[in-house]
Amino acid sequence: MPQFTSPRPLQIKALKPRNPLVVPAMKRQAGAHQSAHRAHAQRQQSRLELRRLLRDRFPDDSP
Repeated sequence: MPQFTSPRPLQIKALKPRNPLVVPAMKRQAGAHQSAHRAHAQRQQSRLELRRLLRDRFPDDSP
């Protein structure tokens, strides 16, 4: 049967052209997220800073 086989093409041609705007989006990777402990510590620190700012700006004069 070797007489009926033909060489395969080196590259398979796509049926439709690819969208050039999609290629960069497909190559993008998400950045590393913060660890849960570090994110929690950062939120807690921000919360404490906000409390201090509000306490200094609006002092509590309650008895």
